[in-house]
Amino acid sequence: MFTSIWRHKQLIATLTRREVLGRYRGSVLGVLWSFVLPVFMLAVYTFVFSVVFRARWNEQSESRTEFALILFAGLLVFNLFSECVNRAPHLILQNQNYVKKVVFPLEILPLISFGVALFHTLVSYLVWQLFFCIMFGWPNATVALFPLVLLPLGLLTLGLSWALAALSVYLRDIVQLVTVLTTVLLFMSPIFYPVSALPKVYQNAMHLNPLAAPIDYARDVLMFGQVPSVDGWALLTGVSLVAAWIGFACFQKLRDGFADVL
Repeated sequence: MFTSIWRHKQLIATLTRREVLGRYRGSVLGVLWSFVLPVFMLAVYTFVFSVVFRARWNEQSESRTEFALILFAGLLVFNLFSECVNRAPHLILQNQNYVKKVVFPLEILPLISFGVALFHTLVSYLVWQLFFCIMFGWPNATVALFPLVLLPLGLLTLGLSWALAALSVYLRDIVQLVTVLTTVLLFMSPIFYPVSALPKVYQNAMHLNPLAAPIDYARDVLMFGQVPSVDGWALLTGVSLVAAWIGFACFQKLRDGFADVL
């Protein structure tokens, strides 16, 4: 898995850049849309939750904008995951011309998709930083740990992307199923509420959600200035690495039949 990534790193970087620029080609603002859209969405979240619903993350908080920033921090994690996973079932189906090219490394397609999603996440992260500085001043030093929070999430996302990209060639129902499951996962993850707000009987079940820990870690380093548990992060990274390896192995095992099915 790592050998393939290293061998094709230049191709991955080139195709990722082309994909990012291609999404905005022909528009007036171009790549600036990747900055404008997160700013707009953060403004909407701030208005809806702080003005309309008057939401507070906890009873001690008096800030009207804190909830929007906490919500947006959780969405940074979820959006990276959902963008890759929702697109994964289409990767081989929409790039059938690559399947017939024996020399093209099909396994890099999920990496390109992840690179594009990571670019959008980093732009949204800069928007979050800018908004935090305006509202509360200089952020905590722990914001520098945010890339480490994304490491296990990235490994898990890649593993699922490889598996879904391969399986969807044989089972087209996966395309519709993944869309439904990611929508369910949005509301079943601690994005709009803290885990502590759930009844105790459901709190342990929430820890089975693979996005729960990364979302909590992201909030800790971005909003609360807390360093995540090293043991918990290491365990999550190890499990995610195994998931990535299984997904990659599944893709490599099934790829020989792509041309026959398509």
